Amino acid sequence: MHLDVVAAFFLMGVFAQVIKAPVRMPEGLYQSLTIFLLIAIGLKGGIALEQHGSVELLYQSLLIIGFGAFLPLIAFPLLLKVGGLSRVDSASVAAHYGSVSIATFAVALAVLEAQEIAYEPYFPLFVALLEVPAIAVGLWLARSGGQTLDLKKVLHEIFFNQGVLLLVGALLIGWWAGERSEKLMPFFGNMFHGVLALFLLEMGRVAASRLSLLREYGSFIASFGVVMPLIGASLGTLCAMVLDLSVGGIILLATLGASASYIAVPAAMSVALPTANQSVPITASLTVTFPFNVLVGIPLYSALILEFFA
Repeated sequence: MHLDVVAAFFLMGVFAQVIKAPVRMPEGLYQSLTIFLLIAIGLKGGIALEQHGSVELLYQSLLIIGFGAFLPLIAFPLLLKVGGLSRVDSASVAAHYGSVSIATFAVALAVLEAQEIAYEPYFPLFVALLEVPAIAVGLWLARSGGQTLDLKKVLHEIFFNQGVLLLVGALLIGWWAGERSEKLMPFFGNMFHGVLALFLLEMGRVAASRLSLLREYGSFIASFGVVMPLIGASLGTLCAMVLDLSVGGIILLATLGASASYIAVPAAMSVALPTANQSVPITASLTVTFPFNVLVGIPLYSALILEFFA
């Protein structure tokens, strides 16, 4: 296992926060970096989708949706029965862990490209498909406990939040334009790793700034933030084997299974479940799971999968 160079910027952000160095990215720049990553990943996937779209891809997409719906069903009883969280909080956290982190996926892409490991180029389609099922299952789990939902607002947040809209929109543009999109890639392609490094620098600072909240929520949340990614990565590996993906594809699906959303799902859950404590899933996903995946998980998944499947 080795640490990729972009992940080192995450550690620099953590260090800057710990020593209280005045390293803080302007909010506008952070939002710009997020938008760049979403569009870059979506465009690249859309171009590949135009070239590789097939009936087999439709079959794979249906299994991916099922995978996304299954993950929160694993997380929910752990949170409710073992962790002792309320039903609403358990459903909210489970939805976060059934969905995906676009930043974690971006780090995995950077690692694969640095090691020149091939993967299915239409993978951003799977990222987009994994956003919605977990939210729907999380809301169903919460509603079965007597929660009422404003369906119109909830659907708007699920399908038109920034992450979903930009990723799916860029993917559709890449698919529609095909090779004509290549003129954009000197910007969205060549600058990808540099932008990701800046994004991770800020993410390291933000994650470290929330470390004190772990003491408030206890050891269970910290443990869940590590154990659930390992479960998700294992299930993602099994799903990838069923789909007969390449070695790179297995690594990516394991990484997606291990990741947890801290952008798209919080926006939807804050509207759908206003009584849920939204700081619990954010602390777990951003302060525990994201650093674990970037620093330990992705190198671990890659090393094991390359050992047994290459």
